[in-house]
Amino acid sequence: MGLEWDSLVIDAADPVALGRWWCEALGWVVVNETAEESEVRPAPDRMPGLFFGVVPEGKTVKNRLHLDFRPDDQHAEVERLQALGARRADVGQRGDEPWVVLADPEGNEFCVLGERTAGQGLSGA
Repeated sequence: MGLEWDSLVIDAADPVALGRWWCEALGWVVVNETAEESEVRPAPDRMPGLFFGVVPEGKTVKNRLHLDFRPDDQHAEVERLQALGARRADVGQRGDEPWVVLADPEGNEFCVLGERTAGQGLSGA
């Protein structure tokens, strides 16, 4: 039996705008876009991607699943993402974590990890 990860589905009030935001943030491309959904990928034929589908309700609680990104320069990347419209998010951090929690324009949290150190797990935690 084969199983291939195709995409992560994210609820959105405006899937087109949110999909375009993530394209800008990640340097990805839109592979499908209608008023009700948007799909973005690293390249048209590469997976996994992010799929944004319209939902009527807004986000009200912390994500149960989130994305972690490990940039070359955490500080520069946090500044770049904030300039695009991300904002810092408080999900109960202590303040000494080596990652920064941000939220996209619709409030979906994601982490910008710091440099990996010896003995540290893949997630940075």
